Amino acid sequence: MFFLPVRDENPRKITPYVNWMLIILNLVVFGFQLLLGERFIIEWSFIAQRLTQFTAGEGDPQVLLTFFSAMFMHGSFGHIFGNMLFLWLFGDNVEEAYGHARYLVFYLICGIAATIAQYVTDLSSPIPNLGASGAISGVMGAYILMYARAKVQIFFFPFSIFFGNIGVPAWLMLGLWFLAQLTPALTTMGQISGGGVAYWAHVGGFVAGLIITIIVRPHCGREPRYHNAGLPRQTA
Repeated sequence: MFFLPVRDENPRKITPYVNWMLIILNLVVFGFQLLLGERFIIEWSFIAQRLTQFTAGEGDPQVLLTFFSAMFMHGSFGHIFGNMLFLWLFGDNVEEAYGHARYLVFYLICGIAATIAQYVTDLSSPIPNLGASGAISGVMGAYILMYARAKVQIFFFPFSIFFGNIGVPAWLMLGLWFLAQLTPALTTMGQISGGGVAYWAHVGGFVAGLIITIIVRPHCGREPRYHNAGLPRQTA
């Protein structure tokens, strides 16, 4: 059995140009990975050991660029498919809430925060860290705050084949997802494990998204959503 979110019932008024751009850029970079091979991946992934060497005055400053380049790289077709699906589902509404330019800054900051969260748990790791998961986790952290009651349609195999998709509130789906990242993160103490999953990057990105959203307090143009998303409205 497995489940996969396939749609959220959360209409938007804007065209999410930035979110589309991010998805396209991830796909283009993945294409470069396939063409250029392992050398390209090693050179432009974030590697904790390199940053530690650089801070000690011994490494290459290129490691600072890998905070950004690694954010658009992926380890497999399944990796990029899952990440782009989640970005497609949740990014458009968060972009509407933040606005185009602020959403791009928000996304990049969450990605950097995710990388730092993974880095501080193992400063000497030689393992390449790559993927948009940390930044997208930040998007999900913002989404759960602003759109807690939005319904997410889940394809739950094999039941959905016979009975259709299952609609669950965003707070439940994303809350369970966060717990599924936090539990192995605590048990592995930040090591990249479980088939190469950097769980602390997911946790760090999600928490960064929560904190930034609390501070910035974005709202949609059609109506404020922050904090009252999960509560009944009071009418006069």
